[in-house]
Amino acid sequence: MHPQKEIAQIVVSALQSAIAAEDLPRVGDVTATVERPKNSDHGDYSTSLALTLASSMRMAPRDIASKIADAVSPSSLVCDVSIAGPGFINFKLDDGWLRSQVNVIRESGVEFAHLDVGAGQKVQVEFVSVNPTGPLHIGHVRGAAIGNGIANILEAAGYDVQREYYVNDAGNQMRIFSESVYVRFMQAQGKDMELPAESYPGEFVAELGKDLYGEFGNDLDGMSAHGVMSVIGPQALSKTLENIRSTLGRMGIEYDEWFSEQSLISGDDFDNSLDLLKERGYVSEREGALWFLGTKMGLESDSVIIRSEERGPSYFGTDIAYHYNKFVKRGFERVINVWGADHHGHIARMKAVVDSLGVDPDNLTIIINQIVNFKKGDETVRFNKRKDNFIAADDLLDAVGPDACHYIFLERTPGTHMEFDLELAKKETSENPVFYVQYAHARLCAILRSAAERKIAFEDGDVSLLTNAHELALMRRLNELPDVIARSAEMLEPHHMPHFAYEVARELQRFYEACRVISSDPADAELTKARLLLVDAARIVLAGTLNIMGMNAPERM
Repeated sequence: MHPQKEIAQIVVSALQSAIAAEDLPRVGDVTATVERPKNSDHGDYSTSLALTLASSMRMAPRDIASKIADAVSPSSLVCDVSIAGPGFINFKLDDGWLRSQVNVIRESGVEFAHLDVGAGQKVQVEFVSVNPTGPLHIGHVRGAAIGNGIANILEAAGYDVQREYYVNDAGNQMRIFSESVYVRFMQAQGKDMELPAESYPGEFVAELGKDLYGEFGNDLDGMSAHGVMSVIGPQALSKTLENIRSTLGRMGIEYDEWFSEQSLISGDDFDNSLDLLKERGYVSEREGALWFLGTKMGLESDSVIIRSEERGPSYFGTDIAYHYNKFVKRGFERVINVWGADHHGHIARMKAVVDSLGVDPDNLTIIINQIVNFKKGDETVRFNKRKDNFIAADDLLDAVGPDACHYIFLERTPGTHMEFDLELAKKETSENPVFYVQYAHARLCAILRSAAERKIAFEDGDVSLLTNAHELALMRRLNELPDVIARSAEMLEPHHMPHFAYEVARELQRFYEACRVISSDPADAELTKARLLLVDAARIVLAGTLNIMGMNAPERM
């Protein structure tokens, strides 16, 4: 159990005891909200429960707080309970408990701070899901880092998480893509053909055409254009998806499911979702098309599900079937979609669709990640094909590395516009937070290697010797990780993770400046062993944090 949750239970238990003793009037079910105060002088945790109860209890908040504080049972976790301001109840963690956590962290290893707050709830996180018509570009990397970070956090919090990529392999865009590849294939044969007005003119598609001609040569001669496209189209799709998989793999991202849009139509999901909407009265046929009655759900307009028998389902229509598949067929209790900024206008519509399918719309969360501006120093970068500029995601990963992308894109909340400083991301100085945090981990590993080289066995070290204020401050910081994971999972805010990692690195710097870890003085041998235990615990916490962010925890830098 993480400290924040345990203290919340202590507060509720104390309230119930005070009510049972008739020191406070009875109230209904109460949930205590416990937070970290901005001013650490007030303690490690604080609750405003007394202020919340003042109206229903018809008592002064400080009087309620006093009764609750008096009823707090002795605990190894808390050493002091005090009242501040109009009625805040503050709690200070016991130093002995903090010391004991050093060994708890070391014994738990990577499982430290893995929580059960999710209780195995089945959650799907769908992210990136770019049309497979070309390589990922730099704008997609932010969505990849955010989606992966959220999935990792939810797993650490005890949710049953599935990562999914929705492959848009049906519809108009795939038709345009196949036609574009066909023209490039024919051009590679030496045929004089022009790209149609609607096409993908980029170099990637041109290279695909050449590659496919290299594989098939003139074997497809004599076939109709449709026949050629039916052969090379799936191959082009497969090669494009492999390119996307490769880029995401460089970021350490692996999906549990690559879900085919085409399967919604060739299977029964589309028809079943449509039947369900008809039963519930949310479908209308007019103007030769089938419409979703969004106005019946409070939207400003209705939306086309099937444009015509010849043209088939709209993109929105397959999206309905997809969310039917997620919630109704596969039974996800919660679905999280990470979308680009251009999808902002679709949020209300998809919420209405989920509601119309009989699913609580609160079970669908759509996170929009905003546009990223890139700069080199003080200059904004305009992306094009010229030297030193790049547009493909792989070029960004080549320039700064996957770890910098994970950290920097997670550092800002998804809904904010942000600037990515390319020069700063490559600096090997404390000015670069990515380097600063990873170097902190490498330095911890270096200290432990030094201890091993000196044959210092510290497993039997005595943590009670850790009494320095900087040692205790570091212990306090390390024990925030469970709270950070719980808060990040609850709010779906992955930016708390890099901020926590940076604060751990800062606390380590203060600790090093005040406390020599390995001393050559025989009189300090036991203190050295105790501090090595603390260093090892810090290594475990920092490595776990980096891993949740999708980053490496380097042992040498």
